[in-house]
Amino acid sequence: MDFMKIKGVIFDLDGTLVDSKLDFDLLRAELNFPEQSPLLEHLATLTCHQQIAHAEQCIYDHEMAGAHAAEAIEGVAELLVTLQQLGIPTAVLTRNMRDASHYVLEKFKLDIPLVLTREDCRAKPDPEGIFKIAQQWQLPTQDIVYIGDFWFDIEVAKNAKSWSCLYDPELNKEYRHHADWVYQHVNELTQAFRQSRLVNC
Repeated sequence: MDFMKIKGVIFDLDGTLVDSKLDFDLLRAELNFPEQSPLLEHLATLTCHQQIAHAEQCIYDHEMAGAHAAEAIEGVAELLVTLQQLGIPTAVLTRNMRDASHYVLEKFKLDIPLVLTREDCRAKPDPEGIFKIAQQWQLPTQDIVYIGDFWFDIEVAKNAKSWSCLYDPELNKEYRHHADWVYQHVNELTQAFRQSRLVNC
């Protein structure tokens, strides 16, 4: 990935900027959803209004509990300061809900001015969120990198024709080779942006 070409950075939230300790397997079990099924996609298949309301409330409670239990990921604050110093705009595009997302960003004082949640656009891997952000920034999607920790994050970047960057601390994610760039520690990303601008100068 050519960091010199990056003019905007969009982050996933949970698992990328913070660790909210969400247990999706437990949540699926509580809701009697199939194992490994994407929660939002399976929720959309339900037809019973009572079941939908119960599932939505359960997901809301889990997400808020995760937000309150969230822990910082080392190096994130420094990365955001670096991007601000370099004049590179930042945004968050997350499948999380608005209440939990804003709570976490405020909790850790992460200064990211543009945040799109599942209430604001179609959920990843649909690229609508990246298109909206690109339009607001007046940048082509090819000049934007999407940074996340899961397959959906690689997929949404490819769907938008953006760069994809995967956070893989253990280097054990089987889909990591599909990303344009992979890092184990946030400091690697910070250094890559700094070096690219030094070379460019």
